[in-house]
Amino acid sequence: MFLAVMEVQEVIGGLLHLLLAVALLALVLYCCYIKYIHMKYDYIPGPPRASFFLGHEPILLRVVLKNEVFHEYFQEWAEEYGPIVRLNILHRIVICVLSPEGVKEFLMSPQYPKDQIVYGAVAYMFGVRVVGNGLATDCNINHWHKQRKIMDPAFNRIYLSGLMGVFNDKAEDLMKVLEGKANGETEVNMMDLLKRVVLDIIAKAAFGLEPNTVWGNQTPLLHALSMAVKGLDFVRNPFFQYIPRNRKFVKEIQESVRVLRQTAKECIEERLRALRNGEETPSDILTKILENAVQEGQYDEENMLDNFLTFFVAGHESTAYLLAFTVMELGRQPEVLAKLQAEVDMVVGVKRDINSDDLGNLHYLSQVLKEVLRLYPPVPNILRWTGTETIIEGVKIPANSVLIFSTSAMGRMGKFFQNPLIFDPDRFREDQPRPYFSFFPFALGPRSCIGQTFALMETKVLMAKFLQRFEFQLVPPQSFKFVDSGLLKPLDDVVCRLMPRQPSCI
Repeated sequence: MFLAVMEVQEVIGGLLHLLLAVALLALVLYCCYIKYIHMKYDYIPGPPRASFFLGHEPILLRVVLKNEVFHEYFQEWAEEYGPIVRLNILHRIVICVLSPEGVKEFLMSPQYPKDQIVYGAVAYMFGVRVVGNGLATDCNINHWHKQRKIMDPAFNRIYLSGLMGVFNDKAEDLMKVLEGKANGETEVNMMDLLKRVVLDIIAKAAFGLEPNTVWGNQTPLLHALSMAVKGLDFVRNPFFQYIPRNRKFVKEIQESVRVLRQTAKECIEERLRALRNGEETPSDILTKILENAVQEGQYDEENMLDNFLTFFVAGHESTAYLLAFTVMELGRQPEVLAKLQAEVDMVVGVKRDINSDDLGNLHYLSQVLKEVLRLYPPVPNILRWTGTETIIEGVKIPANSVLIFSTSAMGRMGKFFQNPLIFDPDRFREDQPRPYFSFFPFALGPRSCIGQTFALMETKVLMAKFLQRFEFQLVPPQSFKFVDSGLLKPLDDVVCRLMPRQPSCI
């Protein structure tokens, strides 16, 4: 018996030694691979690494923990090391490109795909399909092109003009809510209300849904969308879901994603049935897309669900943050605000419904929104992948490298914009030179954001009505800072006190 126990112990000891040897071998090989990566990329300028293993990850982590934005570091590094900056993240390399020529080459051409690892983490959230192979995450250019061909007609400016009634009606809902709070004393959380009204607009204009969350309805759709967006903050951490204290949170996110996809499935199936039966259907985005998909013989249910969630998740948060940043900045720019209100009074006057021609005549509002997007782009960067070796600004970039293009950093660099930290909408006047590939809040080229016209139309309607009806003051303290959680958003909730106003044209 004793000998048997000794033999078992020897076997276990042997296995432990073998496992230790394998672990040491794996560590040695990993160290060799990291060293190989260093040798392969170290000729590219960049700040000193904080760690052999972690590279610059500790620096970026400190930035996140301090509620700072690493795009500000991109600016500093570009000034010190040049327009091409290398960042080491574990065994991966990210090349930050702060060069208009680089932007032109990689964003204007369809031959450079998106990074599968980064966008794949967003496509599936903790093992549950979210946006899958939707337009924003599809890395296969041929499949993407087929999707875009089906969806483009639904986002044509002429077709979107038919949705002005929805924009006006939902904006009016927000104005009625704000009128009940416009006593000069009530503190109004503009961020929360703007998120709600944007959700209501997208739900109605795109899919014929009526959640009416701006009235305070706590709908399952609103909760599910909120949880899915929160999940985006953590999907880039591959270990997050395996930490025991996170399991409840992860399960709630997974269930929220399932709710969103089930809602999408029911909505699409009902609309398809109505189209096939020749029934009357809303003239919204979903109807147009389904008609095109069926006509082209390209209907794919899972892909439709992907794009349903893409439009909700991407369009909802980014537009709400653009509106919030606009209110925040106008709150400390009285001269810009007065000029903007004068334009709204002249173009819109006291009428309730704003039309497409009015939007085209709100030139100064367009300039203000562009200036907000320059300083606070909700989507701060674009990623691309080099399939082959290339040269940017005289620097050789190896094949299969990740490139990051930061419109946030370039928009704040004096090299591209004079007095870049001053809020000056006049820099976007029509008689001023256009920024040369240094301003791309909706990306550029064939893969630019399909929803940018929709987003700007709803933003203009909401801002014009808000400026038409209210005077406002920001409630101190306001930090005027912003954070990066995948999207740039105000650190504070943009809390205001409102008062009714009368247009000067009366």
